[in-house]
Amino acid sequence: MKLLLLGGTRFLGRHLAGEALASGHEVTLFHRGRTEVGLFPDAEEILGDRDGGLGLLRGRSWDAVVDTSGFVPRVVRQSVEALDAGLYAFISTISVYADYRVLGIAEDAPLKEPPPEEEPTEEVSRETYGWLKVLCERELPDRSLVVRPCILAGPFDYTDRFTWWLRQVEEGGEVVAPGRPARPVQVLDVRDLAVWLLRMIERGRTGVFNTTGPDTPLTMGEMLETLREATGSNATFAWREPEPDAEIPFWIPEEKNGFHSVDSRKARAEGLVCRPLLQTALDTRG
Repeated sequence: MKLLLLGGTRFLGRHLAGEALASGHEVTLFHRGRTEVGLFPDAEEILGDRDGGLGLLRGRSWDAVVDTSGFVPRVVRQSVEALDAGLYAFISTISVYADYRVLGIAEDAPLKEPPPEEEPTEEVSRETYGWLKVLCERELPDRSLVVRPCILAGPFDYTDRFTWWLRQVEEGGEVVAPGRPARPVQVLDVRDLAVWLLRMIERGRTGVFNTTGPDTPLTMGEMLETLREATGSNATFAWREPEPDAEIPFWIPEEKNGFHSVDSRKARAEGLVCRPLLQTALDTRG
C-alpha cells in the first residue's frame, strides 16, 4: 500500500511509520521538519506546512492518508479537499465526549459542542481541544476511519503523562497519589495502537472506534504498583484528594470517572490487543 502520514515522526506517527515500513508498505511522511528529519531513510520525506502547503502533494494519490496532526477543522478540511486517497484515517480522542459522568461511553455517545460564538477559536487548549476535534471529525470524507484513543504511553512519549508518574515513583519515598486506589484509569501502549491501526487500514475498515487499554479494568493503585515494580523503587503512596483545579496526570474529579471507563469492545472485536502494562513501563523507562 501507498501510505501518506501527515506527521509521522512523533510518538504514534513514529511507531506507525516504523510498523508500516516493516510490513513492506510505501510510506510518505509530510511534516514541518521540526522533529526527527531523516528518521526513516526508507520512507519518502516531504517537508512542508499542511496549513496552506499541501500543493507539494498535488497530482499524487495514496491508498490511505493517516492524519495524526489534525487539530483545527479548517486545516483538516484543506487536507480532505486536497489529498487523493482511498481511505482517510483520522486520529481523534476520547476528549470529544460530552458527559464523563457516564461509565462505559461507547462510540455513539453525545459529543461536545463548541461554545455559541460567532467566530470559534482555532487556539488549541485544554478547554477547546475536545470540541475542536469534534469539528475536525465533521470535516472527514465518507471513507474515513476515526480513532479515539485514551492516554497513550510507550517509547518516545513526549506528552509527559505516564512518564511523569514513572519519574515520581522511581524517585522513591512518599509519593502523593490522587484520590483513592480503586479509581479506574485507562492507558494504551502506543505500539499496540499503531499495530491495530495499520491492520485496520490494510483491511480498508471505516467507522468510529474507541481505543483504550488495557484489556482488563485497571485502577490507579494497580498502575502505581506496576510502576513501582518496573522501577524497583521503595516508593510508598499517600492517597489524598487533590485541589479541584490541580493538573495531575491521570487524575480527574470523581464525578468524571467516565473518562477512564470508555468502552472499546468494538475495537477489540476488530483485533485490538494490549500488552501488559509492566512491559509498557519497562520499555518507556528504557
